[in-house]
Amino acid sequence: MTEGTLVEAKNISVFYGAVKALEDVSFKVLPGEFVAMIGPNGAGKSTALKAVFGMASLRSGEILYQGENIGKLRPDQRVVRGISLIPEGRRLFPSMTVIENLETGAFLRKDNIKPDMEKVLDLLPALKDKRKEKAGVLSTGEQQLLAMGRALMQKPKLLLADEPSLGLSPAHIDIIFEKLTEINKAGTGILLVEQNARMALEVAHRGYVFKIGQIFMEDTGKNLLKSEEVKKAFLGS
Repeated sequence: MTEGTLVEAKNISVFYGAVKALEDVSFKVLPGEFVAMIGPNGAGKSTALKAVFGMASLRSGEILYQGENIGKLRPDQRVVRGISLIPEGRRLFPSMTVIENLETGAFLRKDNIKPDMEKVLDLLPALKDKRKEKAGVLSTGEQQLLAMGRALMQKPKLLLADEPSLGLSPAHIDIIFEKLTEINKAGTGILLVEQNARMALEVAHRGYVFKIGQIFMEDTGKNLLKSEEVKKAFLGS
């Protein structure tokens, strides 16, 4: 592992049956770094994220988290070590309240979660006045904030975000990216998979560009925004 690396995927390959989703892919996130993964649908971005979280099994390669090979650990074992996921589609419990959904994010903790509950609600004030409302009656933007808050309840060192802007209004997309940036500035490493390539690269320190199960470009977010190839493929110019 590179010294000081938070998480590093080394030459990982993932298959779904006979279908190759990732082939010999390597990427890393440094402590406190914001890294974006962009690319077309089906390119392997979400699979890479799921591999880090333990939801996609490796055919080959390894994933190191703070120096430990976690490739064979279950997702809950990775959560305990400090990895949390904001899943695509939010996957909330609609009949449970905001508070109850947040509590599910801390189900592996044995300490007092109330101080962190208040910190999360302070970070996401849109949820504060709705803490007793059921998740199912929230707007899609509020539900996405709740999914974010739930992931933060485990106090992660690494936050994985899978398509957090999907299906949201422009106003709520702005809020989501603003909150992700705020979380990152507080010291949490972020690995983001996002279709909105422009916004992702504007906030990310570095980015990886996926194509057909492989990474074909890697650079700083700023340099990728300037890349003619990225502009043509993803930025509409």
